[in-house]
Amino acid sequence: MARAGFSELVLVCGKCVKRQGLKKGSVRRLLRRELKARVPSRKLRVVEVGCLGPCPKRALAAATADSLAKRRIHLLDPAATPAQSIDALFPDFGPKGCLSLADAPTTDR
Repeated sequence: MARAGFSELVLVCGKCVKRQGLKKGSVRRLLRRELKARVPSRKLRVVEVGCLGPCPKRALAAATADSLAKRRIHLLDPAATPAQSIDALFPDFGPKGCLSLADAPTTDR
């Protein structure tokens, strides 16, 4: 075994990328740039692979390590922004809740 130089892995179907008319490596650059902007300490590896199984006409088939463990393939909209794609691929990534000032206790001094 060897140590991996990345913390997140995304597999993207190369046939889907080609079918959508995207350039090879364009999805990789967009996803890596978005994740690096959000959390610079995490390293993302995006690999274009052969067919992942489902062949959607208007979507990109992608998989993460977590989705493969659940035996699921993500179908991404090629028109989606990189932020929307990262949110779809990593639903538990980052803080989801926020405190509003209306919920905060008030102190009268």
